[in-house]
Amino acid sequence: MRIFLTGGTGFIGHYVAKSLLSHGHELHISTRHPEKIPSLAETKGVSFFQGALCDTDVLQQAIQGCDACIHIALGWGETPTTMLKNDTLATATLLELAANAGCEKFIYTSSTAAMGQMRPSMDETCVNLPVDLYGATKAAGEAYVLGFRRSGMKRNIIRPGYTFGNPAFPDGCSQPDTRFAKIAEAVLNNQPIHIIKNDGTQFIHASQQAEVFTRLIESNLNEEIFLALGETWISWKEIAERAIALVPGCSSQIIEEDLGWSESPMFFSVRKISEVFGLQFDSRPFLDSHINYYLEKFKN
Repeated sequence: MRIFLTGGTGFIGHYVAKSLLSHGHELHISTRHPEKIPSLAETKGVSFFQGALCDTDVLQQAIQGCDACIHIALGWGETPTTMLKNDTLATATLLELAANAGCEKFIYTSSTAAMGQMRPSMDETCVNLPVDLYGATKAAGEAYVLGFRRSGMKRNIIRPGYTFGNPAFPDGCSQPDTRFAKIAEAVLNNQPIHIIKNDGTQFIHASQQAEVFTRLIESNLNEEIFLALGETWISWKEIAERAIALVPGCSSQIIEEDLGWSESPMFFSVRKISEVFGLQFDSRPFLDSHINYYLEKFKN
């Protein structure tokens, strides 16, 4: 397939691009910074189109001749109106452009934040109750994607959890969250590591996340939502302990701030990606490599 990809030079996006290319797909990638990953730009089967999500003319040109669209890019803003303009409106516009261009498939990248506050049972059937602007924006995008039935496109949604990993390309990027980096820097300098007691999540490696995108775009599913996370809940304390163990002689101490969080974490269900795609993810094998990535980065 020829696939139009937004956010293809971002962290999750460049992993998805690598996965799709390995499956023989051709990519049209829209980005504000086509020079960001030269090795991706030079890859056979990749065409770049420079522009932001609000540049409708660029998006319209880039999506022509494409069979499918994967929308990963986020249009950020600090207020409800700017988030509405920069992200929700852009998603709605892209839906229309994809349908008008004859795309058969559309994947929208949402987030677990669309679901909001954790409840005892968190799966794809839960009602969205977002608690911040980011979650509200993602929930709104989901509503437009699912509601655009007259388009004839197969429209599906992925809700990624905390996704981490080293760059997919030598000149690529890691995840924007800095907690792994701060822990690595602390252990190299024998400084205390500050974390919240009982804080953690169902980490998923970016290559695993990309596999979900690839399997879904190659399917004939329609109007489905998939939570994409690891099966195992891992605490930030465990990650800090791993980092300390990787540095011989490290004297860093872990300092936990007690906010009253439960010792029994609530889980997102990952049953659906297991039942539909046979995918079950354990991110632990990737943790030490990722910590070492930052250790080496700070050493140099």
